[in-house]
Amino acid sequence: MAGNYYFAIVGHHDNPIFEMEFAPPNKPAETKKDDHRHLNQFIAHAALDLVEEQMWMTNNMYLKTVDRFNEWFVSAFVTAGGMRLIMLHDQKNEDGIKNFFQDMYETYAKHAMNPFYEPNTGIKSQAFDRKAQFYGKKYLTG
Repeated sequence: MAGNYYFAIVGHHDNPIFEMEFAPPNKPAETKKDDHRHLNQFIAHAALDLVEEQMWMTNNMYLKTVDRFNEWFVSAFVTAGGMRLIMLHDQKNEDGIKNFFQDMYETYAKHAMNPFYEPNTGIKSQAFDRKAQFYGKKYLTG
C-alpha cells in the first residue's frame, strides 16, 4: 500500500489546477527532487490523450490504469464537468486510488461551488491541501 504517488487535477485547457506528491512515511524528505517533479508532470501530461480516448469509451468516471511509463502507472478519474484527476503510482492499489479519487472529487466539487473560486484556475486553498493530505494518508500511504 505504501508507495510513491503523484496526484494532479488537470483543467479543460490541459492546465494544472492542483498537484501534490505522496510518499511513504518512512521515506526521508530529502529524496524529493525538483527533476523528479518535472518528470511526473511530463508523464501526467503525456497521458492526457489516452485519458480522453478512454473517457469516451466508458460511462464510468474512474478509468483505472490508462498508461504505463517505466515503473509508473497512470490512473485517471474524469469528473462530470470534464476535469481530469490523474494519479501516477509505482504500485498497484486500485481500491485505495478509487476511494481517493471519489473523496477528492467530492472535495473539488465543494471547492468549485465557492462563489469566489474562478473555474479552471489553480487551487490555492490550505483547507483543500489539508483534505488532499488527509485522503492521501488514509488511502494511499497508510
